[in-house]
Amino acid sequence: SKCMLTQSCKCDKLNVTCSRDCFYCLDYLYTECCSCVEMCPRANETISLSHKSNIEDLPDPTHGLFALLTEEADRSLRWRSYTFPVHVALYSPVHDKDIKFKAVVSSGNTSELSEEEDVQVNCTVAFMSQCMSLNKCRESCLSMGASSYRWFHDGCCQCVGSMCINYGINESRCLQCPYSKELMDLDEEQDEEVPIEDPERHVYHRVDYPDNYYSAKEKDEDKTNAVDAPAESVHST
Repeated sequence: SKCMLTQSCKCDKLNVTCSRDCFYCLDYLYTECCSCVEMCPRANETISLSHKSNIEDLPDPTHGLFALLTEEADRSLRWRSYTFPVHVALYSPVHDKDIKFKAVVSSGNTSELSEEEDVQVNCTVAFMSQCMSLNKCRESCLSMGASSYRWFHDGCCQCVGSMCINYGINESRCLQCPYSKELMDLDEEQDEEVPIEDPERHVYHRVDYPDNYYSAKEKDEDKTNAVDAPAESVHST
């Protein structure tokens, strides 16, 4: 292409001027062609689902409830909490609140000022044990009083406390999510289509999953609701 002949895209990525010239040279083809000139990653490079996530701030968080629920390990292992120190800047603006300014007298001690600009606080997050949908993740974190949540594309849900920055931890750490490859293969085998001899009759079969597939409560409910296939009726002639 013209850009290769003029060497407009033969750049070091740290050379901002050259990168800009390459962008203008490729014009509307930049998105499709930038990987060919090594100016951006190739499109076929896959990113792990455990590193992709959706984030959202939750309305009306209950800070005290979230702190109370996460200060000790959950007896039912519904979630696992992590607490770690973070540095919060005192001069960060607070959204949706009035900011008032006042005059102060400088003491001339700049060292004390720099130390007070950042404060160390403890960030607490809770990773739900089971995989769940994005909406279920949001509802679960709302019920716990979390300030925000991070839902990973592998199904892992993280509820985030009020003292955290950047929406907690940016990697999936759920106890039983994502499912192991063996369980995923089991699901695929059970989802295979089976020919139905009589389409008008709906039969529900009992399915026995491995003990570690889901909670004991859910397993009991599944067995209670399951119905064995009815036997064929015999008609006398």
